[in-house]
Amino acid sequence: MITARAAATFEPVGRSVAAARTFVRDTLQGWGLTDIVDDAVVLTSELVTNAVVHAGTTADVVCIRADTGVRVEVADRYPEREVPLQSNGGHHFGHPDREGGRGLLLCAALAARWGVEYTATHKHIWFQLDFPDRPAGTRAAGPALPSSALPIADARVRVGVVQVDSGGLISAWNDDAQELFGYQSEQVVGKPLTDLAAWPHTPGTSTGVAEALRLSRWEGSYGIRGADGRVSPVYASHLRIRDAEGEPSTVCLLVRDRERAVLQSPMRAASADTTDAAERGPATDAFEVFIGSPAPDDLDGLLQRTVERARDMLDGDAAYLLLATDDETELEVRASTGLPSARQRFARVPVEAGTGRYGSARMPAVHEDLSAVPGAVPLLVNTGMRSVVTVPLKVEGRLTGSLGVAAESPARYSNEEALRLQFAADRIALAVERARLTELERLRRGSLSFLVEASDLLAGTLDRDQTLALMAQMTVPTLASWCAVYTVADQASDPELSYVLHEDEDRIDGLKALLMKIDPPEQVPTGGARSWSGPYDAAHAAALRTSLRSLSLGDSARPSSGPGASLATASAVGGETVVLPLVARNRVIGMLILGKPTDEHFRQENLELAEDLSRRAALALDNARLYSERTAISQSLQRSLLPPEQPEVPGVEVEVIYRAAGEGNEVGGDFYDLFPIRDGAYGFAIGDVCGTGPEAAAVTGLARHALRLLAREGFGGPAVLERLNAAILDEGARSRFLTLLYGELWPQHDGSAVLKVVCAGHPLPLRLRQDGSIEAAAEPQPLLGVMEDLELYEQTVTLDPGDVLLCVTDGVTERREGTRMLGDDGLIDVLTTCTGLTAGAVAARVLRAVERFAAEPPSDDMAILAMRVPEPADS
Repeated sequence: MITARAAATFEPVGRSVAAARTFVRDTLQGWGLTDIVDDAVVLTSELVTNAVVHAGTTADVVCIRADTGVRVEVADRYPEREVPLQSNGGHHFGHPDREGGRGLLLCAALAARWGVEYTATHKHIWFQLDFPDRPAGTRAAGPALPSSALPIADARVRVGVVQVDSGGLISAWNDDAQELFGYQSEQVVGKPLTDLAAWPHTPGTSTGVAEALRLSRWEGSYGIRGADGRVSPVYASHLRIRDAEGEPSTVCLLVRDRERAVLQSPMRAASADTTDAAERGPATDAFEVFIGSPAPDDLDGLLQRTVERARDMLDGDAAYLLLATDDETELEVRASTGLPSARQRFARVPVEAGTGRYGSARMPAVHEDLSAVPGAVPLLVNTGMRSVVTVPLKVEGRLTGSLGVAAESPARYSNEEALRLQFAADRIALAVERARLTELERLRRGSLSFLVEASDLLAGTLDRDQTLALMAQMTVPTLASWCAVYTVADQASDPELSYVLHEDEDRIDGLKALLMKIDPPEQVPTGGARSWSGPYDAAHAAALRTSLRSLSLGDSARPSSGPGASLATASAVGGETVVLPLVARNRVIGMLILGKPTDEHFRQENLELAEDLSRRAALALDNARLYSERTAISQSLQRSLLPPEQPEVPGVEVEVIYRAAGEGNEVGGDFYDLFPIRDGAYGFAIGDVCGTGPEAAAVTGLARHALRLLAREGFGGPAVLERLNAAILDEGARSRFLTLLYGELWPQHDGSAVLKVVCAGHPLPLRLRQDGSIEAAAEPQPLLGVMEDLELYEQTVTLDPGDVLLCVTDGVTERREGTRMLGDDGLIDVLTTCTGLTAGAVAARVLRAVERFAAEPPSDDMAILAMRVPEPADS
């Protein structure tokens, strides 16, 4: 019966042989089958060599554990290769020293059973190693140690037991897990483990939570996010099991990371495989074994593996690796183990921390007791570490990083350990630098793509509020956990908090309230990011006051909200906070604030990217400000050109619809007016100035004011238009052609209305009678602004009860879609359907017909003036 299975595929390259050996060794070690590991590794090495080196194909390796032994299968994709023939005299594999066939020779010598199977595309070679008969006894033991050398743990060691079903959901949660992480069983049962696991705890672990839960056995470090929101580093041991019904699940044993000795399996000895030893060279310690195995492809994985192997090599309690900046003045924490890495990651320390060789990262150093020289290694302050050995990573004489191993007991390390660690650092320095340069290239390409996209988004809007929102949304969570934007109206104004965003929407209100209570950062026009401790200090002070207040009130009188909100806000802003000035056109117009949660730091590359973004955002924000100011001025001037409130005309319904083309325009080239002239007489006008925009609006203002002034001076329609024509021509180069329909309206006592109209080059007004007939209500005459001497005349029209007079500008009749145009005939067709409608309904129906005529919005100004004499029944 098969009880466990593991499989992997290896590419046809030389290093795959060592990778296959590591895979088989780790798998069998994980299953606890140390007695047969060496034989399995030797056989796998030969068979995989045949596949990837001699056959030149990928190799599929499968390990199967059964009740009686382990079966290992190696398959290649070269089925036509010959297999040694058997004869009556036994197996004949050729000479042992020949290049091919040695794998089968070893299978015959070491395996209990073996064989070769063929398919159309694969050749499978398998061997089985039976479990040896072992008497009951000790599986692993260590020497007796003095109490001072024993691992340190709390007086009460808690081992959390968490069972996860095949779907990744938590099915069991014991009391120790509740004490460790603060969750009651009913709070977590049925939820995915991924909701709690901050995976991985230390960057670079290549195995994710889903993969680890599927492995038959797994050990390692990660983080569990507790009920208080903090991540607790734990050491975990996973075991895959199945119940009586065959349903698989995973049992996870969890202890605090500093108590890993409770669960951690003993380190295995180096394999005696002669081929592996030949590849590794004379070194046999744990770090050199790592160097000889395939390194992770990513930088974080390589650095994390390095610190873990360095710690194991020197039997330390913690290890860390820092990378130098380009100018070699600072070191940035990139990987650690045994330390609170979430707090330390991307923290920066100076290369030269003090005088002498022990204060410089450029030379190896051994500190026997850090308590005697506090602050000698800033990274280890308040970590409980007493002794440390550090060595530089150098490439061609240039400092590229620093590697350190620390222990909780003093005087653990000497120059001998420093030499061993330096030898290992020299072996890994070039690989680290190569991976770092690859990562930098990837980050720079990503940064360029990010900035191009950001520039496109910022250039796509001139709205101030939308620009502020885009600035925040582009930084959170890509560059920071939270963001705030302060704006400065002018040099004499204080910064104003304009926008706040957090990656957790539930914390936005608390963060905004906190920032509103504290003074904004000082305005500094110089570029670059600078630290700001204001939010951190204020949040922690508020959290402390809330906690003290809750303690003094006692449990019975504790406020319902409790200190949770204050603590959550303090945690949200507890990391590094930086201020980037927003400078546009040599003036500070605001500040961009970026922050990290508790004890987190920014990467230098991210800060440089944020600076580039802030420069683009500042210019976009200033453009939005200038556009808003210009639009406000333009709209204010345009509103002054619109007619005042429309008068009520006794006995006549009047409806006006006006639409100015162009974004932000309230007045264009089309205009209308309706005004009282004297008792019982009203003037009305509808016109169209050649062109649109501010130039046309200027002529609009001239025409409207001139019409009112001249009409109230007692001039008739032709005289009014002739004098207006002269005024337009006086404008010279600024003059515009003007089509104008001007009339005077006299409501009559019998319910009708008399109109005297002059149509100067304008679309003719249409009269809709009560019987549905339509006719032009005026004759065309020359437009204004072209000729000096005009001879205009007026025509009289009587509107009977129920009649409608419709006046429009050419924005209505010249509505187009492709080659189609609404035209005069189309307007007449629409008006034909308006019999019996009110003036407002007629104007609305015409507007709806214009809008529906084409899919695109209208591109020309448009005015509609409808007048109707109601029937007696209407009134």
